[in-house]
Amino acid sequence: MNDDIEKIYAKLVAHETEIINLRKGYMIVSERYTKALASLKELTSSAAEAAKKACLAAEHAKGATERCANAAREAASQSVIAAAEAAAEAAKFSAEAAIQAAAAASSAAAAAAAAVAHQAEASSLQASAEAASATKRAAEAAAEAVKLANLASDSANSLRSSGKS
Repeated sequence: MNDDIEKIYAKLVAHETEIINLRKGYMIVSERYTKALASLKELTSSAAEAAKKACLAAEHAKGATERCANAAREAASQSVIAAAEAAAEAAKFSAEAAIQAAAAASSAAAAAAAAVAHQAEASSLQASAEAASATKRAAEAAAEAVKLANLASDSANSLRSSGKS
């Protein structure tokens, strides 16, 4: 009977040791998970912020393109071909900047969405939604900038075709 009790006691000690090891493993996994969550949260926030800044850049580029298009039209009406062409060229570069800003916003939104896929937190979902909204605004600004750049170019071409100097 003593032999049976010793076997039971040995099994209890083995199970207790196994439980202790499992607890330690759980603590390590939990700590790593917490760090990963914090990292993903920071990534999501940074991606949303990048999307917002890219959106602002696209909107500023659109504004610059509008001013360049206006300058090209003004120059065309004043018979200044070189100024109209320079303004049209500046409008083209502003439109390209708006397109690149929209692409950056899109990349940031994708990063935020990827973080959301790994982290189901309300703050990540909100940041992803904000990044997507900023991407939409940036794309709209880029599209408008391209239209304005085309108008500026048309004004310069019209001036050139009419032979005004």
